[in-house]
Amino acid sequence: MDIATAVGWLATAASVTSFVPQAWKIIKTGETEDISVGMYCLTVAGFMLWAGYGALLGAWPLLATNTICATLSAFILFMTVAPRARTKRIAAALDPDEDHTPR
Repeated sequence: MDIATAVGWLATAASVTSFVPQAWKIIKTGETEDISVGMYCLTVAGFMLWAGYGALLGAWPLLATNTICATLSAFILFMTVAPRARTKRIAAALDPDEDHTPR
């Protein structure tokens, strides 16, 4: 594996992994009050643009990484703006072992 490919895989791992803890915390707690809607709108748009750029270049690793990150950040954004009762239902479907009763 050449150095560029290795750096690309490390960047993919870091980028994708960075959103998983926040998404999981939302699923477990249902708490989204401290999340900036504006920042996540910009983040989703940025990932979608990077994915489009990767598609236009035929750079599938760039496309795949940014599509996954866009999906994770869009999930976080959706859970932030959706009504609380709906986020609790989604969280319960994704993590049925946890108590997600709306409080």
